[in-house]
Amino acid sequence: MKRFLLLFILLSFSSLSYAQHHSSDQIKSLKIAHISSVLNLTSEEAEKFWPIYNTYDNKLTKLRHSEVIHYIKSNETQDLEKLTEKQATEKVLALETFEEEYCSLRSQFITDCKKILSNKKILLLKKAEDDFNRKLLKKYKDKK
Repeated sequence: MKRFLLLFILLSFSSLSYAQHHSSDQIKSLKIAHISSVLNLTSEEAEKFWPIYNTYDNKLTKLRHSEVIHYIKSNETQDLEKLTEKQATEKVLALETFEEEYCSLRSQFITDCKKILSNKKILLLKKAEDDFNRKLLKKYKDKK
């Protein structure tokens, strides 16, 4: 089963174009398949893990689309340099809030996972997420 999922992931990566028109649902499905193959969850673990992971992932996605992150990504360096110190202070405070929320969300997720998964599987999860993101980025860059 694990080999089948891995084969599915590899075929999906090779057959799909990761251009901008790709829907987040397709990418999310590939991510779930990748994580599932790496973690090799029991049915009991999967039943408890996936609702927690999906909630975490949705909150993380929402957080990554916060105003301050959008502002920083959408402006050039010279635009940021034109800010008044007061404007910059407001943006930095919003950035601090973002960072605190991000760390808190990640920490709470790990705490929740400890109730379901072994520490080894938590480490494998982090590795699986990082590997998936790296592969996704590489495919996206290769298509440009």
